[in-house]
Amino acid sequence: MFDSTRIFLFLTAALLLAVAPGPGMLYVLARSLAGGKREGVLSALGTFLGGMAHVFAAALGVSVILARSAMAFSTVKYAGAGYLCFLGVRMILDARDQEVLVPDTFAAGNTAARNPLWQGVATEVLNPKTALFFLSFIPQFVNRGLGHVFLQFVLLGTFSVVLNTTADLIVIILAGPLGKKIRSSAAFRRRQRTVTGAIMIGLGTYLATSESR
Repeated sequence: MFDSTRIFLFLTAALLLAVAPGPGMLYVLARSLAGGKREGVLSALGTFLGGMAHVFAAALGVSVILARSAMAFSTVKYAGAGYLCFLGVRMILDARDQEVLVPDTFAAGNTAARNPLWQGVATEVLNPKTALFFLSFIPQFVNRGLGHVFLQFVLLGTFSVVLNTTADLIVIILAGPLGKKIRSSAAFRRRQRTVTGAIMIGLGTYLATSESR
């Protein structure tokens, strides 16, 4: 169903993005540190459900756009590639900002009050950056010529969310030492975000200049 080159790019990018510390991973880590592995797992399940809600919403939106016109679909792809580059630049710039790298979710008082499952769902569903990410990232790998755009989008989006959740579960297992590493090593945090940002810029540039499908 998918072009081999693009699916390789997708798998590589999705994996690298999944293991890079982001808001969702830091939220799950914070819940694990505050309430143990059970809260961490429930939080990861919540972010998974929230991520899938974004996947289906974005898939419906892209399908509607495709039904309207091929030019509109191409516009979405180019705009999405540009947004990926923008995210990459922001990650590199934010790598210097300690407040961005270590958010308030590391404070136990901020994570202990609410149900971890539903808070995880709300954290992900109500995050507009997640919606923008799926609308910019997934369409780059949808092969319009093969049809079944909705199904392609859902399959790619589900795989991406599953990878993210798998990384979150690993974080839960390693919550103690990993939390200490992320909080104590500014160099570690800067390298993670800088490398991920560079990858995003490279991916967005490649997708914008390659042949659109």
